[in-house]
Amino acid sequence: MKRILIVDDDVTFALMLATWLGKRGFETETAANIEAARRRIADAEQMAYDLVLSDMRLPDGDGTDLLEWLARQAPQLPVIVMTSYAEIGNAVRCMKLGAKDYVSKPVNPEELLLKIGEVTAPDLAAGGRDGKYDASRRAPQPSRTQSEPLDARGGNPASEDYIEGRSDAARKVYEHVRLVAPTQMSVLIVGASGTGKEHIARLIHERSPRAGKPFVAVDCGAVPRDLAASEFFGHIKGSFTGALTDKTGAFEAANGGTLFLDEVGNLTYDTQVQLLRALQERRIRPVGSVREIPIDIRIVAATNENLSEAIARGSFRADLYHRLNEFSLRMPELRDTPEDILLYADFFLDRANRELNKQIVGFDDRAAAALRLFAWPGNLRQLKNVVMYATLLAGGEYISCAELPAEIVGTGTQPATLLRDPADEEMRIRRALAAAGGNKSQAAKSLGIDRKTLYNKLHLYGIE
Repeated sequence: MKRILIVDDDVTFALMLATWLGKRGFETETAANIEAARRRIADAEQMAYDLVLSDMRLPDGDGTDLLEWLARQAPQLPVIVMTSYAEIGNAVRCMKLGAKDYVSKPVNPEELLLKIGEVTAPDLAAGGRDGKYDASRRAPQPSRTQSEPLDARGGNPASEDYIEGRSDAARKVYEHVRLVAPTQMSVLIVGASGTGKEHIARLIHERSPRAGKPFVAVDCGAVPRDLAASEFFGHIKGSFTGALTDKTGAFEAANGGTLFLDEVGNLTYDTQVQLLRALQERRIRPVGSVREIPIDIRIVAATNENLSEAIARGSFRADLYHRLNEFSLRMPELRDTPEDILLYADFFLDRANRELNKQIVGFDDRAAAALRLFAWPGNLRQLKNVVMYATLLAGGEYISCAELPAEIVGTGTQPATLLRDPADEEMRIRRALAAAGGNKSQAAKSLGIDRKTLYNKLHLYGIE
């Protein structure tokens, strides 16, 4: 029986994969981090593994760290790397470090079994570890009835249009999504522009019982005051000047599904009253019509404003706020999760490669450092645009600082990046702190950066 070590910090997914492989004749063990995997592999007498299935991102390092260790300690042990996003740069690096193959999550079982067979068959054909061919150790053939991706998150298979961050703040958001999505609760998503609020709203819909029904998004800031009732509730032909045909409103269009109210804080007070009435009565009346339409929708709203302050000012209704805010999610800003920046950058690079038909492997050390150290006021949207821009300009295998915009590498007035060389920057920060006697405000001032940027850099370099 073949023995497989699964290395993944997603305990639910690892257990699910171990169970699934166990039913197909494999003996499995799991490890949640690189250190645990090393201990199990080092105990070769008891754990003579035939294959390692390793996640790319692990709590105590990168999948490439495990590959480098295996190259020294167990070069004969084949590895298949798994990752929650398909990225050609990681594939190239993994292959260079000795990985036999590369699969993306959600894992397609049929594809995985084929790859396991392809990876282990050469060893078996050559006689295996003990030089003797054992037919009982042959890889099981893939089952044609198992073609759906393995996904520990449940619901529809995960889309390739997003990637979950690995920071504590990002993990908290996605854990809350997993909890609230199956319910009927209204959700209010709060966060700065560019943090991915609409993506989270769509994810809540896709993982809910309403997934097969419409998802309708309305930009509340773009709805003209005079046409708000028509946009939300529809109208009949001739009900007002310009109503040349019947119109279906957003509420009716989303019936049975989810209505996403983006930047809900921009709604006028009169429109708020109309929305509240529709949500309370669960019925709408198109403009100019005498017919009422029953509605069954879930509301997910988003805002970059502080609605509590808007309520205090009298510009937002408290009763509507409480109707929308049965459950709230707060989106972290990118500068507050520096450990996720390169994860997102790699993901956006993969998308840019596909869209631009290029094969950029990744970012060189200085470009990676510049991305980590920038403050990202435009959050994920800005990072995506920067990566697309750099990918278009890049002529070599890696993106360098030469392809990044000036504000990212610190050649302009942007204070978020002190120096291009991370080692020099860390030394400069330590000297500034020492000169200021540990006073972070004075140190930030002497470095020409704000206090929050300094805290991000202290976290990045592990400076206490």
